Amino acid sequence: MNKNHYDYIICGGGASGLLLTFRMCNDPFFKNQRILLIEKESKNTNDKTWCFWESGESDLEPIVYKKWSKAYFGANDFEMDFEMDPFQYKMIRSIDFYQYMKNQLASFKPLTQIREKVCEISENEVTTDVQSYHGDKIFSSIFDPKSLYQQQKYPVLLQHFVGQIVQTQKACFDPDKIEFMNFKVPQKGNTRFMYLLPLTPKKALLEYTLFSENPLDHKEYVSAIAAFLKQLPTGGYEILEEEEGKIPMTCYRFDLKNSPKLLHIGTAGGWTKASTGYTFQRINEKTKALVEFLKKGQPLNQFSKRDRFWFYDLLFIDVLSKYNANGADLFRRMFQKNKPENIFKFLNEKSAIGQEILIMRSFNVLQFVGALWKRLF
Repeated sequence: MNKNHYDYIICGGGASGLLLTFRMCNDPFFKNQRILLIEKESKNTNDKTWCFWESGESDLEPIVYKKWSKAYFGANDFEMDFEMDPFQYKMIRSIDFYQYMKNQLASFKPLTQIREKVCEISENEVTTDVQSYHGDKIFSSIFDPKSLYQQQKYPVLLQHFVGQIVQTQKACFDPDKIEFMNFKVPQKGNTRFMYLLPLTPKKALLEYTLFSENPLDHKEYVSAIAAFLKQLPTGGYEILEEEEGKIPMTCYRFDLKNSPKLLHIGTAGGWTKASTGYTFQRINEKTKALVEFLKKGQPLNQFSKRDRFWFYDLLFIDVLSKYNANGADLFRRMFQKNKPENIFKFLNEKSAIGQEILIMRSFNVLQFVGALWKRLF
């Protein structure tokens, strides 16, 4: 057998690539299969923070850094504290995730890991900066934004942010309650909010976040966080860590780039939730579903199917793109007129039709009818 031939090749060792590898290697079905994971970086820094909500516990519970059961939503003319029940909001630090995956994957005999840069991917071949590898099935989490920005059929917003972990002199955070969305910041013609995850009474992660087309200068994010902290009785504070991110929010058909033997995964596969920018939990669920799908031996391009939630997101992004200055109002209406439990089920794509109708009725109907009309005709 050709030593450079594998049954499965996974390109990219981020969240989606590692979770898919982890789940395949943990399933007895793949014990006699040759699996190759290609990642160019060592992944030994805390470069991201992933958050999600779920009920109960999952196989990633050992690396959950902190979880909360209470939350706050705020807008200029409406605010509410609420229980997350039956969900918990969970936080995973990327450094813990990478180390956990490294430890878990080290003992899997079917797996080969190499640190090389992927240069080209074709139907059955992956070429790196070192050599070429052949695979029966190939998965790629390598995101190339070129095709996304060359098309005009689907609007592209970004969830872009800078986050800082701060240590304050005085206790000013409620360690049991997150600020899920706080729109009580100047909107400046965009959808802007502060997102706050309290770690202790004196320590928290604050992210100044926008849903808009273009990133800001770094200093504008930092200034907004400083202005927000100035309103709190911090007694002074120190910045311990900083991170930043740009996540595409779009219903662009990434899945059309798939083929019977090549599947794009993660953000590169359109797994990001278009209306919120949340990705980690969808990766978590889709990698589980993908492992079961692989056992059936079907063509890879049959894995991803559009459903009604894709269409909901399509209309929402159409409206948010056109009326970006009114984003705070869109989310205010949703929280003001619906039970938080139903909202989080809806955003997790686990809601019932009746709940979805009530949520859709919360919005400015004319805006969504206009978006629907444009899509249809």
